[in-house]
Parts: sequence; C-alpha cells; structure tokens
Amino acid sequence: MDTKRIIDKLKQRQPDILGSQSFSKFAVFIPLIKQDNQINILFEVRSEKLRRQPGEICFPGGRIDENDKTAKDAAIRETSEELGVIKKNIVDVTPIDYVVSPMGMIVYPFAGRIDNPETIEPNTEEVGEIFTVPLTYFLETKPEKHRLTLGIQPDDDFPFDLIDGGENYNWRTLEVDEYFYNYEGKVIWGLTAKIISHFAEIIQEDFNV
Repeated sequence: MDTKRIIDKLKQRQPDILGSQSFSKFAVFIPLIKQDNQINILFEVRSEKLRRQPGEICFPGGRIDENDKTAKDAAIRETSEELGVIKKNIVDVTPIDYVVSPMGMIVYPFAGRIDNPETIEPNTEEVGEIFTVPLTYFLETKPEKHRLTLGIQPDDDFPFDLIDGGENYNWRTLEVDEYFYNYEGKVIWGLTAKIISHFAEIIQEDFNV
C-alpha cells in the first residue's frame, strides 16, 4: 500500500465526530406560533407518567429512529406525535447548530412554525401540559448560568499501571454552564434553555429589542 491509496481512501469518507456511532441521537423542534399579533415559543411539560425526566420542560422531540431518514424527519414525526398536529401544519423546519453533550448525546435542534395551533391536542401519555412564551422574552432576557463540574470515575479494574502517574494521574475535569430561565413560575433549564438561548442569539440582530 502506498500513500496515494491511503489519501484516496480518506477522500472517499465524509468526516464525522469520532465515536459518534455510540452516541444517542435526538432531534428537537422549536415551535413558533403566531398568537395575539406576536410570535410565541411553545414548550411542553413532560408527563409525570414518563420514566425519564418527568415534569421537566422541554421542546417536542425525541430519539432519532432507524426509520427516520433524517434528523429533520425525526423532529417532525416526534412533534406530530406529541402535539397531535398533522405534519403539513409543521412548516419551514430549519436546522440550527447541533449540540454534542458530555453525557453521550448528539441533539439536532430545528426551528419552524406550527400553523393552525388551535388544532394542537397533546398526547397525554407523553405531555403533561403545554404553554407558550413570547419570543421577545428570550430576546430581552439573558439566562442565569450556574457552573457544573464533571469528574472522572475509573472502573475498579482500570489499568493504572499502564499510565504515567498511576492512581495519582491528574485527570482533567470538565466544567459546563447550566442555563436557567424563570418565566412566570415556569423554570426552563438545561439543554432546552441552552438551545433557546442560542436560537435567540442567532436572530437577535433582526429584531429591534
């Protein structure tokens, strides 16, 4: 084998995130709704029946299934299933920057519009309630940020004898900011808050706020 064959092989590949095959992949949708002559963002409160994160505030969305052709298809499917809206009313679905979480997830956020919002009928198995927040709130309000430090916990059989420093190896810890919004008693936090904050930053310059 020569270097040309190696380079040719590399040119045939599309670069990806190393190790992403083992990541859980999710798609979420930021629903824009026109109400009372203003743009609102719709949020869900997860049903208390759910095993994971019951009662937390989130966007419509969920895991990308093998039957989903793209992350966008997953975002539309999940939104339709959770909010009971037909897919043709979920329009202008547009990607924003995706998120690689230190928890082993890749989240693909999309923003778009839900037409005929009066037809929304949440799936009560997944959605406890829905509510809306004016877009201007996020354009005018900076989130609170609180720092988390994530540490390293090696397995009991970790081969310390193979690394310099052994059990005293100076592991690098990861610090992340958790975002919080508190709107009329509704606490929007975590990844949902980080995504909506980033969305507001993207569109900020187009609004005189």
